[in-house]
Amino acid sequence: MNWGNKLMLVFIVFALLIGTLVYKSINTKYDLVSKDYYKDELRYQERIDQTNNANEISAVSISQDNSYLIIQLPKEQSGVKTEGEILMYCKTNADNDVKFILQTDSNGKQIIDKNKIRKGAYQLKLTWQTASQKFYNQHDILIK
Repeated sequence: MNWGNKLMLVFIVFALLIGTLVYKSINTKYDLVSKDYYKDELRYQERIDQTNNANEISAVSISQDNSYLIIQLPKEQSGVKTEGEILMYCKTNADNDVKFILQTDSNGKQIIDKNKIRKGAYQLKLTWQTASQKFYNQHDILIK
C-alpha cells in the first residue's frame, strides 16, 4: 500500500468519525431546567423572598413509606387555608416531572400515592401561600 492509499484511508476514517459525531449530537435529547428559564430568572428575587418566609417558620416535613409520600406543612400553618403546588422535578429526565395541587387536610398534611410518580431521584419543589404570605421550599428525595 503506497502513501496515497494510506492518506485516502485516513481521510475516510476521519469523515466517518465526524459523521458519527454529528449523528449522535443531532439525536441527543437535552432537557432544560425550565422551558421558560429566562422568565423564571427574572422572578428569582421573588423566589428568594418566598424561601426566606419559609425559613422564618418551622420546617416542612417529608416522609415516605412503601405506598405514599407524606408532606407535612409547618405546625404554624395547621388549620390555615393554603393554596399551592408540588413539583416533583427530575433532573435527569423531564418526562418524569410531575405536578400536584397542594390539598392539605386540617392538620396541614398531604398524602401522595407513589404509583403516580416514577422511581428515581427528584427535587421536590413546594410552593404555597396563605392569605398574607407566599412560601417556597425544596428537598432532594429518592422515590423507591
